[in-house]
Amino acid sequence: MSGGLRLRFRTGGAHALDIDLDLPRHGISALTGSSGSGKTTCLRVIAGLERIAGAHVAFGDAVWQDGARFVPPHRRALGYVFQEPSLFAHLTVRANLEFGQQRVAPRERLFDLGQVAGLLGIAGLLGRRPDLLSGGERQRVAIARALLASPRLLLMDEPLAALDPARKQEILPYLERLHDALSIPIVYVSHAADEVARLAHHLVLLDGGKVRASGPLTQLVADATLTGMHLHETGVMLDTVLAEHEDDGLSRLDFAGGALRIGRRPEPLGTRMRCRILARDVSLALARPVASTALNLLAARVTAVAAAADAGQVLVFLQAGFVALQALVAARSVREVGIEPGCSVWVQVNVVTVLR
Repeated sequence: MSGGLRLRFRTGGAHALDIDLDLPRHGISALTGSSGSGKTTCLRVIAGLERIAGAHVAFGDAVWQDGARFVPPHRRALGYVFQEPSLFAHLTVRANLEFGQQRVAPRERLFDLGQVAGLLGIAGLLGRRPDLLSGGERQRVAIARALLASPRLLLMDEPLAALDPARKQEILPYLERLHDALSIPIVYVSHAADEVARLAHHLVLLDGGKVRASGPLTQLVADATLTGMHLHETGVMLDTVLAEHEDDGLSRLDFAGGALRIGRRPEPLGTRMRCRILARDVSLALARPVASTALNLLAARVTAVAAAADAGQVLVFLQAGFVALQALVAARSVREVGIEPGCSVWVQVNVVTVLR
């Protein structure tokens, strides 16, 4: 199979949509935006649950809808996870999972029940009925059932929206594990900043019924032209690798722009880790600080300076090696120090948050 997911459709009326989108074949693509921006409609058109005249839907070499054909949902080789698990209450967890598996011929099954149950941490729940499970456990069972249908593409429509914060934190590591263990692309709809920041590789911003931006998460959240559209407090995401455990209780994370030091991590060397650096946790200097308690100092170049929401502050966009950073600083300080596009600065990173 070549290529990824291609989606193009238009609707009219009060909430008109004009969607033109290409998503990568690998990783988790997150669709986010305000209510009514078209997130769920995109999933339903991909799945064939909503048939819109003139739509074009293709996945790899398979055309699911165009002017001449419409492939019904059950023949699209995809799984769909909704906000509510919708499990069969009269069946055990095992029976619910077997239901998802039974319509796939044994020779065509991508996964077996034991593998999926282990991956999602539900092996000990197989004999229970859904009413004896927590909300997070029920949703993990629903994800497992979708996987046992052997999909080539997994669609997830705000799967954590009905969970309280504690259950959400319980299930997020399992969603991360899906990407690490399985080579199935996922299209993930959510308006929750923490989920998108932690899970997504590719990000789609929907606004006013159109695709405002689409690209790698780490690039879009640092894009100066998208200020005000960010999904979280202003800052950037970095994909790093745990490179060394140092003797003084610190661990070193390497990334394309250099290295960061944080409190010692329990993970083994080589672990990939996504980090967030908020713009308000970054300070700037024209010369390297002679004495500083900061663990992380990076050389960077200023690429842009933009007004921030607070009239007394500005957002400074930076390039450190191949990585973009941001700093939210006082407008007066920028004027007095002489920070402007093109100048070289030292970036002092005061807080690094590891998301995974």
